[in-house]
Amino acid sequence: MSKWAGFLAALLIAVGIATPAYADDPVASVTDVQVTGPVAQRFNLVVLGDGYTAAEQGKFFADVQRHVSTLWSLEPFKSYRSYFNVYAVSIASPESGVDCDPSLDAPRRDTPLNMGFWGGCNPQSVQRLLTVDDAAAQRYADLVPGTTRANRQILALGNSSTYGGAGGTYATASGGNALSALISPHELGHSLGGLDDEYDYYARNVPGGAYEGGEPDSIHHTLLTEQQMRDQHAKWWRWLGEPSEAGGTIGRVEGGLYTQTGVWRPSKHSMMKTLGYAFDQVGRERMTQRVSAKVPLISGGTPAGTIGADRVVWVRPMHPVDHRLAVTWALDGRPLRASDALDLRQAHVKPGKHTLTASVTDPTPFVRDPAVRPTATRTWTVDTAVVTPPAGDSAVIASTPTTAPVGGHDVVYVETGEPTGSIPQVRWTLDGRPAGSGSDFALKESRGQHTLTATTGGVTLTWTVDADGPTTTVSLPPDAVFHGSFPMRLTASDGMPEFRVDGDGWHKYYGWPTDPNAPYLFTPRGTEIDGLAYGNLGPDGLTVSPFTERKPGYGRHRIEYRSIDAAGNVGPTRSVTVTLLP
Repeated sequence: MSKWAGFLAALLIAVGIATPAYADDPVASVTDVQVTGPVAQRFNLVVLGDGYTAAEQGKFFADVQRHVSTLWSLEPFKSYRSYFNVYAVSIASPESGVDCDPSLDAPRRDTPLNMGFWGGCNPQSVQRLLTVDDAAAQRYADLVPGTTRANRQILALGNSSTYGGAGGTYATASGGNALSALISPHELGHSLGGLDDEYDYYARNVPGGAYEGGEPDSIHHTLLTEQQMRDQHAKWWRWLGEPSEAGGTIGRVEGGLYTQTGVWRPSKHSMMKTLGYAFDQVGRERMTQRVSAKVPLISGGTPAGTIGADRVVWVRPMHPVDHRLAVTWALDGRPLRASDALDLRQAHVKPGKHTLTASVTDPTPFVRDPAVRPTATRTWTVDTAVVTPPAGDSAVIASTPTTAPVGGHDVVYVETGEPTGSIPQVRWTLDGRPAGSGSDFALKESRGQHTLTATTGGVTLTWTVDADGPTTTVSLPPDAVFHGSFPMRLTASDGMPEFRVDGDGWHKYYGWPTDPNAPYLFTPRGTEIDGLAYGNLGPDGLTVSPFTERKPGYGRHRIEYRSIDAAGNVGPTRSVTVTLLP
């Protein structure tokens, strides 16, 4: 079993049959895919299946696994996956498939969520627009206890191998298309991030015109020049000149908002322009902001109010997977040194009333705009006349899940009870050797399998540390020479493969758009499929719109490849050089 399958198999826990809201709704079951904390303190991704019959529920869960695994291989979801709970709602559909798939004259299907291509079989729409009955989707999402429209995101997967999806209040994607697992994060870019499409067309094969209008509200489209952005401190001025996470340089590239000219976007590639690439820094910053806004950065601790000076005060920050949130304390504006807990008895509090403040800040480099940096504060009135009775114990109440391996650079945490009289000690060992103390432990392992333990109050927790990045093999021989075209197949020992060409952005490997089992095909100008050219070796990149004038990509090319596993480890990067001749 691969690490991806093993990781999610350990988390796929059926929680029973739920009762539909309406008597004529098919019965549905809710399964915990990933639960990292209470529903009220997490962003809850609810994945619904439509058009999967009772006999096809195994296919639905395989599609869920692939979509979620892909999501965790992309930033910022990779770093903040601990902020998410994920639930799958499986519904036995009377019929298999969805409406108008792939054409308007295709049969209509009897399915619980009434999903359909062409915007729900609308001839005025576009084929790839996959919609869902919103009322039905909300009813089935309500079956996940505690979730509401405010604290959840619906992702509806249609049982189809046709390319398609949509974003808005909810996100949709076809469950079985080769590209479908990449549709989900793109649509979440719309639904969660409020990001706009960067396409320079609306209907495939129909080039967009010239942009008409004033400065767009979109954070990643502009009419301004680079110098105007710098002078006005506008749009993505803080990122200008940076190497883009999606390839190239953050600057000003013409096209977007379904138009070809007159409006500019930050980079040549991006998740919002071309599936397979990462979010560039502008989109990633917005997504980090929006994900963080869905959870309380201070998820627990001593309630705000009046407290005595004879006690320990607590805050419980959230726990990103790869870094710590910064906690700072101040008494009447005077900084105090402490972490998640502060012993006021050591703060030399003078008689009277004082103001104590704890501030939690996310120091992530994904955010540069101070106005959107995730922060939270909690304030108490400290009254030295108040006497605090002993309360609380040191029992473990939460931790990084021990059911799946953690990555070699993860931050692992343990939360104890919150006694008012002491700060419980958590002692860590790595491979049997003492490694420190504190409520969390930052791993710095680059390879190998290890055992991490935390001991507190007579309780010991144990994690398997998987620091081995997955290896990736390529079907290409070194220094190969091809004429006209060449195929490439990537196979990961474990995880999600990706590649880049000539130093461009990393691109997820999904096989071939029309067949996930076929190798990726490179040609001088790309192969046109459904209005896009895939595998283009020219300077325009791997995937471009068909009306882009494409220069042939003959000559030598360097192809780098690697994989990312379920624990977040990035495997070694290797490369081959190929030469393409006419």
